[in-house]
Amino acid sequence: MKFMLIMRATDEAVEAYNEVPFEQIIEAMGKYNESMMKAGVLAAGEGLTDAAEGFVVDFSGEEPLVTDGPYGETKELFNGFWIVEVSSREEAVEWAKRAPLGAGSFLEVRRVTEMDDFPADNEWIQKEAGWREEQAQRGQQ
Repeated sequence: MKFMLIMRATDEAVEAYNEVPFEQIIEAMGKYNESMMKAGVLAAGEGLTDAAEGFVVDFSGEEPLVTDGPYGETKELFNGFWIVEVSSREEAVEWAKRAPLGAGSFLEVRRVTEMDDFPADNEWIQKEAGWREEQAQRGQQ
């Protein structure tokens, strides 16, 4: 099973983060990432730039509306993620609890859907399986 650990934080957590030396943050994240790699559970992970550099595409009107960041409340923003491949929900919980995050930070943990979650006889699911196979082959070249 794959789970996505989605980093979020309050305004206070962001302020506290800004007070910590960047090298210390990188070291803590590096050690956490290394522990997941050594355990063979880390499938992906990335941090994200400040919301001021992003934008939102809102589909609630007749035409999609693009709004430059920053947008939303800090606690609503997605700051980075890890995808872990583990044997159970409980194992995902244990890895999430080890994240080097401080007070006011939190992880939303969601299971990543798998091909088995969808009807195998659906034309688009079959195409998706083919696309994934093509991607895997390209990655091996």
